[in-house]
Amino acid sequence: MEAITEKEPSMCWAKKQQKIEHKNYMIIVINIFSVIKVVLKKDYLYRIFYYDCPPIDKQIFHPLLKKNIDFSKSDTRKWTEDFFNYLSSKRKVALRLGNLSESETTYQLSYSKLKALLSNKISLSDLKEDDFILNMRQKGVDMMIGVDIASMAFKKQVDKIILIAGDSDFVPAAKLARREGIDFILDSLGASIKPSLSLHIDGRRTCDNAYSDKNKIQP
Repeated sequence: MEAITEKEPSMCWAKKQQKIEHKNYMIIVINIFSVIKVVLKKDYLYRIFYYDCPPIDKQIFHPLLKKNIDFSKSDTRKWTEDFFNYLSSKRKVALRLGNLSESETTYQLSYSKLKALLSNKISLSDLKEDDFILNMRQKGVDMMIGVDIASMAFKKQVDKIILIAGDSDFVPAAKLARREGIDFILDSLGASIKPSLSLHIDGRRTCDNAYSDKNKIQP
């Protein structure tokens, strides 16, 4: 049996939401299942674990506009809630939600603009609204992924785990799974991974064509 765990990357979450907020969430779910069918082939699916956090629903002060932006009434929040509701209604899907760190949710000037500002290449009057990025950080998601992987490994519920994640902070979980005899496959969404993680996975592949151009598919 095979378990697939998918984590929504926390970095640049605000930008990604803006890009997909008007996209039909049913299409996204269909794309997810299409990728999974390619991965599974003749294997039996145990469960799909999808990790994320609830959408932001508070007011955040924008330093350039000098006013609070109310995200509780945003279209993005409504889209995300509808997406989660639809996803949780699908068979073989387990939705795992962490939390947003409210104390770390702020608007920050992008690195390129900050560097240009400190180098006197631009002035404060040159800054625009889009130069500020909403910085948000998830809490508890990585822990839930680790606990689920450990639980499935110790209970012998699966013999293969495919982790779809854009970062590589899963060395302990991958190491534990392999010690328990599980075939651990990573889809890093085309992103490079640390050598320390390469030592503790059984294979790496990119199943989504949107990311396959970044790195060639590896066995």
